[in-house]
Amino acid sequence: MKKLINKPEDFVRESLEGMVAAHPDLIKVNFDPTFVWRADAPVKGKVAIISGGGSGHEPMHAGFVGMGMLDGACPGQVFTSPTPEQMLAAAKVVDGGVGILYIVKNYSGDVMNFEMATELARSEGVRALSILIDDDVAVKNSLYTQGRRGVGTTVLAEKICGAAAEQGYDLQQLANLCRRVNISGRSMGVALTSCVVPAKGTPTFQLGEQEIEMGIGIHGEPGRERMSLKSANEIAEILVLSIVEDKSYQRTVREWDETKNDWVEVELTNPPLQAGDRVLAFVNSMGGTPISELYIIYRQVAEICRKCGLQIVRNLIGAYITSLEMQGCSVTLLKLDDEIIRLWDAPVKTPSWRWGI
Repeated sequence: MKKLINKPEDFVRESLEGMVAAHPDLIKVNFDPTFVWRADAPVKGKVAIISGGGSGHEPMHAGFVGMGMLDGACPGQVFTSPTPEQMLAAAKVVDGGVGILYIVKNYSGDVMNFEMATELARSEGVRALSILIDDDVAVKNSLYTQGRRGVGTTVLAEKICGAAAEQGYDLQQLANLCRRVNISGRSMGVALTSCVVPAKGTPTFQLGEQEIEMGIGIHGEPGRERMSLKSANEIAEILVLSIVEDKSYQRTVREWDETKNDWVEVELTNPPLQAGDRVLAFVNSMGGTPISELYIIYRQVAEICRKCGLQIVRNLIGAYITSLEMQGCSVTLLKLDDEIIRLWDAPVKTPSWRWGI
């Protein structure tokens, strides 16, 4: 293993220390418990948005803290969920008096701990709601989830909901918007190599020189199929058609109902994409894939979308939700409407994402 680290046990802390040293005008960091928050928080009268998860997926989530996106981020150790104590401490710091929205990727540890944090926040008088992201079409269940994994749509939800919060949406409006973004997004990824967790020092899984894992998870979870290496065009076609051909997906999630003051089960449905839909096409590096290769993938993604009657009106290409240095990529297609387009185009200023400023 060759990594630019000192001690594996210091990996997360030293990375965060470097980030805040580079961007002191945008973010602050607290340790014991660990969380990152925007430098001007709390913003009075604005719903605060917090997300988090295991480290190793940078720039998500800490790199997206700032104006127009997250108010706080709670990083766990590499591929390990943050604790409820982290999430509660972050909520207390960024609460602007009108509530907290937690955006949660569908991984069992994240779901359990964010639910606990939501209950703790409410017990201390902080309004809090949480919305689950579960957009991965690769598998119905995985090693770490009940239901689909939360992947690329998480990034898009943080940007869109972050813009809405800046524009004054209230807590319930934000929760409704985040839920709508989730059911409008679908993702699929592929790995060409494994990643190496610093504390372990060896690859998470093994792939032969001519093998790829189709439908990989962001922690290295198995996908749909291990297959022989294919061309970029063939890989892009598998990813996009898996998304486009994904049927309507129904599932039950737990959400907090403020009127009933209790958790309730909510039935949600992901309607399939159809010809004529406007979409955002997101081609994401898993960490080790250069931008030049992502554009080769995007070239074919755009062509397949055209043939399927999907109109790409916005796009995002780059490393936004990674798996350390894994080589590979993911594709996310998000169905758009006028409101979501307007929020997508809104200004944002974070360590890892800036436009319109």
